[in-house]
Amino acid sequence: MSDRLYLDHAATTPVLPQVRQAMADALARWANPSSPHAEGRAARAALEDARERIKKALGWEDDLIFTSGATEAIGIALGRSNADAHIVSAVEHDAVHRTVPKAFFLPVQGDGTVSRDALAGRLGALGAARPVVAIQSVNNETGVIQPLDELVPVVQRAGGIAFADCSQSAGKMPLPEADLIALSAHKLGGPPGIGALLVRDLRDIEPDGGQEKGYRGGTENLPAILGFAAALEASNAWVRRAEDLRAHLDGALEASGGIIAARKTPRLATIATYRMPGMASAAQLIQFDMAGIAVSAGSACSSGTLKTSHVLAAMGWDEKEAGEVVRVSFGPDTTRADVYRFVEQWQRLAKEAKARAA
Repeated sequence: MSDRLYLDHAATTPVLPQVRQAMADALARWANPSSPHAEGRAARAALEDARERIKKALGWEDDLIFTSGATEAIGIALGRSNADAHIVSAVEHDAVHRTVPKAFFLPVQGDGTVSRDALAGRLGALGAARPVVAIQSVNNETGVIQPLDELVPVVQRAGGIAFADCSQSAGKMPLPEADLIALSAHKLGGPPGIGALLVRDLRDIEPDGGQEKGYRGGTENLPAILGFAAALEASNAWVRRAEDLRAHLDGALEASGGIIAARKTPRLATIATYRMPGMASAAQLIQFDMAGIAVSAGSACSSGTLKTSHVLAAMGWDEKEAGEVVRVSFGPDTTRADVYRFVEQWQRLAKEAKARAA
């Protein structure tokens, strides 16, 4: 399997070497951070040090609650917020939609972004209700960057709570000025099973007892937390290199008849979705996998079923169009040679699809 090419980093990025080392060191001196003895106190000191390291790496000065991942952080932010209503953008991750299935939907434009006017209109329609508004930082399928610098103030001026899922963007671009932010370590080279909820004001969410100042029960996963800190402290210079890789990939696939989702919209360089007219996503995934290349057909939480992307549907794509896409996502070790290899296989498949349609 050593010749496999992994281009599904938006689903998860392999654990970085420095993260593995940090976790191994922590496991060698593991103790429960809530225990009163010397070993427990040492573990607590390491935990709090890691908390401050993570906050520093993110440029965050307020509270940080450790969770088991972004999904739990989303559950706390939306399920226990002191709000009267929920508003979620139509392109949020499935975890958001599952948490608040009766939320008011916020439509997106054809380029995948939420407009300030649409947001203001939805907020105005709620009247005096205080909502929590969920608008992700970067879309996990298309890489579209939401204009949160414009949208968050609209929410806050209306008295609402702005929540941003930053699972894909944390460590790759600055955090937005949101009130609540969900993070996931395994999207940036950290371990699975650890994440965080950043909280501007703890009064915005209800405590439920237990650890983390009473806002999250369960023994803290110290080895994973230390791995999380190590991942955020690793260099992210590769994200800038990814801009060149993605530009090359965009150009090559367009020249081969490919269609890029949100082509002219600001996108995080590490994620993109491409349509190959005439070949279904499932067939593409099989062919790429047989060629030793790992990609996906959308969110890892839904790609196993290959259901039509609700993100692309919200952007106006029909079922056939949305059913002919794959997502390509880069990581720290992705190279120009990797892009060439993917392009070669794409061109082969696109040529076959065109021949069948002739």
